[in-house]
Amino acid sequence: MSEDLKYEVRDGAAWVTLNRPEALNSMNQNILDGYFRVMDQAEADDEVKAVVFTGTGRAFSAGADLKYVLSFMGEGDPVKIRTFMKRAYAAFARVGECEKPTIAAVNGITAAGGMELLLACDLVIAAESVKIGDGHINFGMLPGGGSSIRLPRKIGETRARYLLLTGELLPVKDIADWGLVNEIVPDDQLIARTEDLVKRLTSKSPLAMRLMKHMIDQGLDMPLDRALQTEMHVWEAYGQSHDVVEGLSAFSEKRAPAYKGR
Repeated sequence: MSEDLKYEVRDGAAWVTLNRPEALNSMNQNILDGYFRVMDQAEADDEVKAVVFTGTGRAFSAGADLKYVLSFMGEGDPVKIRTFMKRAYAAFARVGECEKPTIAAVNGITAAGGMELLLACDLVIAAESVKIGDGHINFGMLPGGGSSIRLPRKIGETRARYLLLTGELLPVKDIADWGLVNEIVPDDQLIARTEDLVKRLTSKSPLAMRLMKHMIDQGLDMPLDRALQTEMHVWEAYGQSHDVVEGLSAFSEKRAPAYKGR
């Protein structure tokens, strides 16, 4: 990985750190391209049971690097603009489609593309000093990584309209009940609390977690009856796996399960 996006595997998780603190971890081409590489690497590594995203310095991410965007927006080249937007959309989609649980350990300012990265993750732990919002509108821009679509689904239309239309960054403590984050912790406990969550996830069946993510994602876009049928079909297949037998046997024998992800 480039220095802009650091990758480290420890204690069963891949830690992906946005590392441009002088630019509030704004996303340039290196970072956007890096999302594809880290997802491929994490999914291919059996040691990795979860993926954590966090930032260096006082920001999680302030979004796209506006100087980089202006370098081709100013030219008015429709091909370059379309290429960038497709790449940004695909990068966040790739994070959202990760077959392993993803965690946003939100350490600081989170806006625009930073929020879109957060929205693409399964679980979110935020430091109590965090300020968060969309922010695209502040620079005459529109979302291109999914926030205008994912945000209303996550927190409801009324609240999403406020964040999207005002561009305001709000203290995360003020929106604790909006459903945007799972937990808010003191700043100095963010990493430790994230590590604790990773420990809980790594104790579960990798196969069950992958299928659980699949059922949630598929079910959100289906009518209720079809979604329930999908759950039944997935369960029928999973019922023949090693992991479900292992989980039940471990419970019966009062021991820790030894899942194999199959």
